[in-house]
Amino acid sequence: MLKLLIVDDEPLIRRGIKSLVDFDLLNIKEVREAKNGQEALEIFKDFKPHLVLADINMPKMDGLTFTEHAKAISPDVKIALVTGYDYFDYAVQALKLGVDDYVLKPISKKDIEEVLKKLIAKLEVKNTEEIVGKFEEENEIAAFLNDHQFEMDFSLKKLSDLMGYSSNHLSTLFKKKYGVTFQDYLLQVRIDKAKRLILTTSLKNYEIAEMVGFSDVNYFGTRFKKIVGMSPKQYKDQVRKGHD
Repeated sequence: MLKLLIVDDEPLIRRGIKSLVDFDLLNIKEVREAKNGQEALEIFKDFKPHLVLADINMPKMDGLTFTEHAKAISPDVKIALVTGYDYFDYAVQALKLGVDDYVLKPISKKDIEEVLKKLIAKLEVKNTEEIVGKFEEENEIAAFLNDHQFEMDFSLKKLSDLMGYSSNHLSTLFKKKYGVTFQDYLLQVRIDKAKRLILTTSLKNYEIAEMVGFSDVNYFGTRFKKIVGMSPKQYKDQVRKGHD
């Protein structure tokens, strides 16, 4: 669902845009108006529109100044300036400053719809890039986990260093992907592997502890009991008894 802010000091133009355009067809569900850049900026902060149509020549705060402030608040917002021929040079300059498009007066239904479609297309490209970036990050996390999760010195700090992220950023990414904290995930993975080794090998507890990333066998036993509800020996005995 997209949100649009229309900024123009002429009420007829604002009403004209609202009456001419089929917003449902463009998936625009909320539309608000402002009569100048200053008022628009106040609305912008709370409304957080995805799209903006703004006149370039307005009292109190012009379209260029408004755009500069709006982009500082929300860099991803897509803004098109509505301008007359007298201000065309400013529109060209605005494109260099971060404005996404412009439309010349007098405006028609076709003009507005076309420029909105362009802005929406740019939004979709941005969203696609973000999805792809997130997918790549998550795959990278999974690959590093697979390679290092049973190393004794493996930690969130080490993973963040390997990936070149801050620990805080990686912690947030990790929680979104796995639904648990890094520490809880790592502990569960290690205990799960320990359970398999207990049942399929004759290794001693200290050997299993080392293989799954614990340097202290007593700590391993404590964590195992907390997660599984019994000691490694009790676990092995119970599972075997169930298969007798």
